[in-house]
Amino acid sequence: MASVLVGGAGALLVVVIMWDAFEALVLPRRVTRRLRPARLFYRTTWLTWRAVANRLRAGGQRETYLSFYGPLSLLFLLVMWAISLIFGFAVVHWALGSSLEVASGSPSFLTDLYMSGTTFFTLGLGDVTPNGALARIVTVVEAGTGFGFLAVVISYLPVVYQGFSRREVNIVLLDARAGSPPTAAELLRGYAQRMTDFEVFLRDWERWAAELLESHVSYPVLSFFRSQHDNQSWVAAMTTVLDASALVIAGLEGAPAWQAELTFAMARHAVADLTQVLGTSPRMPSSDRLPAPALALLREKLAAYGLLLPDSEAADQKLAQLRAMYEPYVEALARRLLMPLPEWSIAGGGTENWRTTAWSGSTATTMSHE
Repeated sequence: MASVLVGGAGALLVVVIMWDAFEALVLPRRVTRRLRPARLFYRTTWLTWRAVANRLRAGGQRETYLSFYGPLSLLFLLVMWAISLIFGFAVVHWALGSSLEVASGSPSFLTDLYMSGTTFFTLGLGDVTPNGALARIVTVVEAGTGFGFLAVVISYLPVVYQGFSRREVNIVLLDARAGSPPTAAELLRGYAQRMTDFEVFLRDWERWAAELLESHVSYPVLSFFRSQHDNQSWVAAMTTVLDASALVIAGLEGAPAWQAELTFAMARHAVADLTQVLGTSPRMPSSDRLPAPALALLREKLAAYGLLLPDSEAADQKLAQLRAMYEPYVEALARRLLMPLPEWSIAGGGTENWRTTAWSGSTATTMSHE
């Protein structure tokens, strides 16, 4: 009876891990079940990793440390799955009485582990062989499982990095349009005299938000992948687009309000769903991102660019309502991922990463958006 229970536990472990890998690697939709090995893995490892990061001084060293987590966690998760499957099959072999033929001595649980490992990775060394029908069946099943697991992993990694690459292209393009870090004021300044182009920009970012939602829901590990530059992130880019769209919807004269509403809806949908996927609750920012004095300065700055935001209670109330629809979610994502939110505007205008090099620092050359 003890052998049956232990063998059943080993088989259950194999089934649970295989199902978890299927949901994480193959199933193209959000998994709402909370009790999952992958979810527990990311919850525990990220909490530890983030705790160490919080002890580091903000800057390049901290960002470099945080950038390691995404790729390393992905590799460690694959290793955890493989070790769990090997252990589960070894337990099944042990429950069958370690029916293995060895060159010398008698088989033990370590022999079962060795047999399971060589079978899972399809090494076929032949120094330990199954003895008995059930042991042979288990060996064949494990060999097929290991072969399929390795095939899925090989095809999975390029898909993840393609999703990361597609996400980052627009973030890099945003640099020259909205500064680094990006701001809504700098973004609108660049398109002040080109509102037709701004409509195209918003349409492109509506599609970008949809692609980001699809890829990050299917592969949540992408949320932890950080951008190439320390002052850029997908959370900051999404927030900037939401900020700019909110200003347009609130009544910015001459701006494409209809497209702004579509982009706002898609981007807000993305941040709300990803907040749920990452298991964090929406929360208002600890400090108001746009208090009344800052809003007055922003309105003056936009007016200097030739963009008029109505100075009325109705416009302010509309903007506040729009902000309440997305700021709790981007704040939750920012806290969860340690990606700071952007300002609405920066005194003196934004800077761009393209102006700097490792050899000469910040260049004095300016580029006009007029």
